[in-house]
Amino acid sequence: MLDVPHPSTHHLVDRICVSLYTPLKNICATSSITGAAMNADLFRHFYAYHFSENRALWDQFIAPLTQEQFEQPVDYSQGSVRNQLVHLMEVDEAWFSDLRGVQIPESPDFTTISDRAQIRAHWDTVEQFMRDYLADLQDDMLLEKPLQGEDENLFLWQVLLHVVNHGTDHRAQVRRVLHDLGVRTPPQDYIFYTYEHP
Repeated sequence: MLDVPHPSTHHLVDRICVSLYTPLKNICATSSITGAAMNADLFRHFYAYHFSENRALWDQFIAPLTQEQFEQPVDYSQGSVRNQLVHLMEVDEAWFSDLRGVQIPESPDFTTISDRAQIRAHWDTVEQFMRDYLADLQDDMLLEKPLQGEDENLFLWQVLLHVVNHGTDHRAQVRRVLHDLGVRTPPQDYIFYTYEHP
């Protein structure tokens, strides 16, 4: 339900009431540039979806690929399946490092690494890094602006939504490459996650 105030209202507020077939039933998150309450549990829920889809993609479709398929150059987006996955992983790590106010840990250039186990191990480390941050997320933090430079005007909730959306985008791109390799993949629609996680 999207309830938009009359244009004469002094402060426009978007009120988004999300009714889900999940333990988070009837969560209402209200946001405006003037400040209002938001719900941290809703963001933890969406990140559970993000992590679940990442793992399903890897376990079901990346692990069975031949090494040639995994590294095959592609003239699309980030390139090979490997490079797409590395990009997704590194963007997650970069944004959450910024949110924590820490330097991105030094790591090898994963786009030159063939060992899937090494890439997966780092991805698992990044996921735990994100989970640790999300575990401490509080409602009032969502309306803070924790970043510097060109991102200094972004609310935390906007950054968190961006990262989840970016993941959906690049998982879709990986699926396109997998399709070209002859691999059939199921949809990653959020609603199917809710069916499986009531």
